[in-house]
Amino acid sequence: MVPAETRPGDPNQAIYAAWRAESARLVGALTRMTRDVSLAEDLAQDALVAALEQWPATRIPDNPVAWLMTTAKRRAIDHFRRADSLRRKVAELEHARGRQEETMPDVGSQVDYIEDDVLRLIFLSCHPTLTPESRAALTLRLVGGLTTAEIARGFLATESTMGQRISRAKKTLSEAHAEFELPTGPERTERLDDVMAVIYLIFNEGYTATTGEEWMRPDLANEAIRLARMLAALAPDEPEVLGLQALLEIQGSRMPARLDEDGAPVLLEAQDRNLWDQLLIRRGMAALEKAGQLTARGTPVGRYFLQASIAAQHARAVRAEDTNWCRIAELYDVLARAAPGPVVEVNRAVAYGRAYGPGAGLAVLEEVDGDSLGGSPLVPSVRGDLLERAGLQAQARDAFIEAASRTANAGERTILQRRADRNRSRGSDSDVPPQPTKA
Repeated sequence: MVPAETRPGDPNQAIYAAWRAESARLVGALTRMTRDVSLAEDLAQDALVAALEQWPATRIPDNPVAWLMTTAKRRAIDHFRRADSLRRKVAELEHARGRQEETMPDVGSQVDYIEDDVLRLIFLSCHPTLTPESRAALTLRLVGGLTTAEIARGFLATESTMGQRISRAKKTLSEAHAEFELPTGPERTERLDDVMAVIYLIFNEGYTATTGEEWMRPDLANEAIRLARMLAALAPDEPEVLGLQALLEIQGSRMPARLDEDGAPVLLEAQDRNLWDQLLIRRGMAALEKAGQLTARGTPVGRYFLQASIAAQHARAVRAEDTNWCRIAELYDVLARAAPGPVVEVNRAVAYGRAYGPGAGLAVLEEVDGDSLGGSPLVPSVRGDLLERAGLQAQARDAFIEAASRTANAGERTILQRRADRNRSRGSDSDVPPQPTKA
């Protein structure tokens, strides 16, 4: 297994970086050859162990993925020979090794069959027989190259629990006889939606953690951004995939400004925008522009493209007060038609409150069924914000207290309690802007 952490100067650090960059290609190609994702991962791990043993004493090869692939194929041949039941598979693998060993592409090249293997692996990780939580864990494991310990830490689970979840997911795929082929037609569209939903779930959990003491888990958020980039490279003509990449890049750009020097959460409007990552913003804007060109040809806009368009409005505003809230409200109207749901309506209430006054926002919020969001703090926190802006401090205080009692995240609870206290002690409007969801 790759060590979860490495010290600066540790030779394993370079091996770890090579593995993280190439593991999806490696496991994908081995799955295509063996038709067994569990075996493919075991073979890849065996190759990794060999690299950890040999590379520090020699040097990292010019083509690490070719070295790993060759080693894994040799392990596969040994496995099938020992099994003594799949001689044909041995011949296929030996033939494949002879044909591909010297032509394995350098890192970053775009050879179709390798990229197709990665795309197949992403779709396999998001098979409909799996639960969303299992899809996320398996995607991080097989496509992201994360260790079980890293995934467990990201989702605040024990390593043994996460290991069992991943093992059950692979067993489920085996029992379902899941095919390692790209789906076609409506099934491909449905599965692509599942893939994007899993990447978005991973990002959201990293951007604003559901539970725990930390408000953010940057490693998870950054891994989701990497997966979104990978998916966009593999499906460059899908505007929603580009929209997802744009959304995560632009939102991710704010992470350096989301905590103050004491580690306390900082809401969007109070952030120092000079700390926003301009490279991520440029990447996001470029992806959004490309998606816009595709939609201009008649492709319908979707939820990720529209959310990215909203995030772009914030990124374009040099100061918080420059934000074009009327345009954001218009985009939420479109989003409400394209992807209706209670979370969209809550966000639309915030946008209306900022664009047209707190009364307009409260009118939109009044139509939201609070029970549809379960025990989420979202509705009472937004209600508190709008009431505060309307000058109704006592009601705002009660709403913030209710929201604080619902959240399982310590950072979010601190913010909500602070706002409740402020409305208890003040008799005038607060100048803190509404924060419906993740800033």
